[in-house]
Amino acid sequence: MSIVNRRSVLGGALAVTATTATGWPATASAETPAAPAGRPAPRPVAPVNAEIAAAHAAVYKTLPEVVVGVDVEDLMKIHTAADADALRPQLVAQVWKDTGVMPTGLPTVRRDVGVPAELPAFTGVRRYDRLDVAMPFGYVATVFVLEPTRSNHSRVAFYHNGHGEPLDTMQRVAQGLLDHGYTVLLFAMPFYHWNPKTIQDPADPSVQLQPSHNDLPQWESVNYSPLALFLEPLAVSMNYVQKTYRPSSVQMVGLSGGGWATTIYPALDPRITRSYPTAGSLPFFVRPGSPKPSPTRGDWEQRQDMQPGFYGLADFPDLYALAAVGRHRRQMQILNRFDECCFNGVGHRSYEAAVRQRIAVIGTDAVSNESNGHWELLEDATHGEHTISPYALSVILWDLDVHCAHLP
Repeated sequence: MSIVNRRSVLGGALAVTATTATGWPATASAETPAAPAGRPAPRPVAPVNAEIAAAHAAVYKTLPEVVVGVDVEDLMKIHTAADADALRPQLVAQVWKDTGVMPTGLPTVRRDVGVPAELPAFTGVRRYDRLDVAMPFGYVATVFVLEPTRSNHSRVAFYHNGHGEPLDTMQRVAQGLLDHGYTVLLFAMPFYHWNPKTIQDPADPSVQLQPSHNDLPQWESVNYSPLALFLEPLAVSMNYVQKTYRPSSVQMVGLSGGGWATTIYPALDPRITRSYPTAGSLPFFVRPGSPKPSPTRGDWEQRQDMQPGFYGLADFPDLYALAAVGRHRRQMQILNRFDECCFNGVGHRSYEAAVRQRIAVIGTDAVSNESNGHWELLEDATHGEHTISPYALSVILWDLDVHCAHLP
């Protein structure tokens, strides 16, 4: 049976009222009534895609046996804001072993480089800049900066692609952010897309090797973790953004491996205010119950057995908390129930309520009763692809407009 087109899925059930040039939603659904003046629009909603659901086995619809009886509250180490403040620098020190702190340097900047050949087409871009981030072993990561024609420098967003996924999702999400006035920084994982495919041999700098992520343990040492290859471009780019734009907040969206990065980096750096990791992680106790692949393990950077120091300090529920706790901070984890790749099924229902409640308790100021942190999970069952769907994007943009537009 053919997979239903994403837009046709939403066309009947969600009926987007307006689209960008790429066909992605510029507003919420047609079935969502217009909000009265001065009142926020209702959150976009969409039903389960019945045709796609019927094509998947029961394991995509029922709680896996491996999660039954797991006490997620007991699993979490973070109980207070002070716990979060104490844990974060320990994780940072696992990534940047030589200094123990996040890098403070700046990238090499090339302004107004024209339309990069490595990128798909975008509309409404005033200027493209290029950032180069030099790291050990001769590796130089590249980040592209897209300034919108209608620029609002207080609005900045990072988009992180994954393990070589086609650029259509990146194009459409970034276009949606550009249309909303965000300056967008585009990131790719090490050895993928526009980043170099080779790195110096740790034993002989004159030799260039072409590793996969699972080959990275040979670069590990007492003073260096290859996790920095994934996270240092984000940190150095953030330094540049803070110096150049002085934004009141920075948002982050990522898919797959980029969803992993959009989970980990905001946990380490509170300068990311709102984050939307998509199809990028599950807690380790849930992964054996993921329908495809079963078990879901992930690449080197995502595996507990490969990163015992880092993940020994914090499993993913605590990383979600670290990414969400703090003044005006929010995280929405997005998981595709019928994802054709990974992190699928409904095992997330075993931890969703516990994590949400823990972060709500931590983030509530006892004096002002103001909420300083919010976490939630969006289960997207509108499609069967490994992507950020039009529906998910409409919720992200709605969340930014309704919950965050009035905040720093």
